Amino acid sequence: MSESTQQVDTLIHAGWVIPVNASQDILEDHSVAITNGKITAIMPTAEAKQQLQAKHNYDLTAHAVIPGLINAHGHAAMTLFRGKADDLALMTWLNDHIWPAEAACVCDDFVRDGTKLAIAEMLRCGTTTYSDMYFFPDTAAQVAIDANIRAQITFPIMDFPTSWAQNHDEYFNKGLAVYKQFKQAELVDIAFGPHAPYTVSDAPIEKIAQLSADMNAMVQMHIHETAHEVEEGIKLHGKRPMQRLADLGLLSSRLQCVHMTQIDDSDIALLQQYGSHIVHCPESNLKLASGFSPIDKLRKAGVNVALGTDGAASNNDLDMIGEMRTAAILAKAVHQDAEAVSAYEALKMATLNGAKALGIDDTTGSLEPGKAADIAAVRLDDLENLPLYNPVSQLVYTASSRQVSHVWVNGKLVLDNRELTTLDIDEIKQLVADWKSRILSAQA
Repeated sequence: MSESTQQVDTLIHAGWVIPVNASQDILEDHSVAITNGKITAIMPTAEAKQQLQAKHNYDLTAHAVIPGLINAHGHAAMTLFRGKADDLALMTWLNDHIWPAEAACVCDDFVRDGTKLAIAEMLRCGTTTYSDMYFFPDTAAQVAIDANIRAQITFPIMDFPTSWAQNHDEYFNKGLAVYKQFKQAELVDIAFGPHAPYTVSDAPIEKIAQLSADMNAMVQMHIHETAHEVEEGIKLHGKRPMQRLADLGLLSSRLQCVHMTQIDDSDIALLQQYGSHIVHCPESNLKLASGFSPIDKLRKAGVNVALGTDGAASNNDLDMIGEMRTAAILAKAVHQDAEAVSAYEALKMATLNGAKALGIDDTTGSLEPGKAADIAAVRLDDLENLPLYNPVSQLVYTASSRQVSHVWVNGKLVLDNRELTTLDIDEIKQLVADWKSRILSAQA
């Protein structure tokens, strides 16, 4: 090594580096340098090979290297219910199938094992950050840390008892204890997870609003998911759910509004006023026939829109590449405009916009020197991707999650040529087989 050569931990030599930035750059034949978990340089590969020497080199010249995908909403452990109750309306699905199954099966071990399955799937799909809304959040957080994936773990708050807590006081006490337990964790943030306006009454919502402001903690909530929810909210409270939440002080730049399929101009005005975020889950919304969120209208109104898969019990996968494609194509049909939500905008929704919604865009969501090395490499030389004129277009409209070959989280290689390095697939498969038998027995 010459005196002018700089030592780095990792060099990724890519066919294309797609940073996700304001100028929508696509950098051909560029390399990404990583040191101590951070991106330290992005430069032409010819220069990188001259100026940098790495302990680990990856020649991924047939690949697009992108920011790790951010799944901004899901219920990780519910992956164990994948395919258990399909082709049903939301409230039938919840009341007659999911909630009874949860009452029978959900426990600490269920959450641990189901979260392992979900994380394994997400890493193999190029996801490096996810948001989780489920029970036993302390267990879920520890599984995420052990697997070396970035996560926002929200603790549930509802008006009725569950396997995790019996009343409002217990939900808050347990949740705040989890927040304290993981406050210093590098990869995990703990947030408030009130389920929905129809399952959380005024007093706890006001308490969440105050605590969120005091702690600068994020809040995620299912809001305006169905027309029935909005109609019932107006009957009970004399106002739309979004207006009720605004009046209770919950709306702010810390609020992540999930689904939002039933919105009008008054709702958009509230989103603009308070800077709240949308988490769009197009495939779950389609499968449950919940409606269509006007994503392009929201985006043009200056509202930040992120993407999520929702849980695998209602999607039925955690594939963010597929979610990008659906989001882009669906927006064109909803708005009757072929230019609505371009491929690059869909990629931004799945990366930088997700980081903004989770309040971590200073850490991740784009490829920039100084940010965490949360990176996915997607091979784009399969027959089905050719000819290749624009790698972003191919990534969104033709690529498969099975073409994700390598993933780094915080600089650590967690997927190496499709092989997980922090999770044991055979162990997970056995755990899932055991849970299938237990779930079937519990509901026999």
